[in-house]
Amino acid sequence: DANAVPLHNLGPSFQASKMAIMLAAPTLLLPGAAFAEAPEWLEPVRSSLDIGLAFLSLLFFLRIPISWYPQMDLNKAPQNIVAWPTEPLCKLVRGAVPPLFGVDISPIVIYGVLSFVREIFLGQQGVLTMIAGK
Repeated sequence: DANAVPLHNLGPSFQASKMAIMLAAPTLLLPGAAFAEAPEWLEPVRSSLDIGLAFLSLLFFLRIPISWYPQMDLNKAPQNIVAWPTEPLCKLVRGAVPPLFGVDISPIVIYGVLSFVREIFLGQQGVLTMIAGK
């Protein structure tokens, strides 16, 4: 047709509209895709992971000041409540990260890793939060 305008001459707003239609096409073709239900295993996994990571974070948070006093006996109460469950991971990290200025920083490193993992999976933009659609 002699009066037809080539698509590339219609400007950026038309190109943006065309892109929006292309991105929305799967939703238009499969109406249930946009509002799919979260898998039934998701909520128990999220809850368990949240409680487990919160408990471990608390233990390592309490372990940080204990690590400032290397002469403290970790086999006596009440510090043994925190030391016994955390020592295997601390020992593992101590092999890779030596003490800094005479202070054991392994509980700080582990606490940071736990916080990172919690954010990646359960944070506002976390993987499991995005799957749940919350």
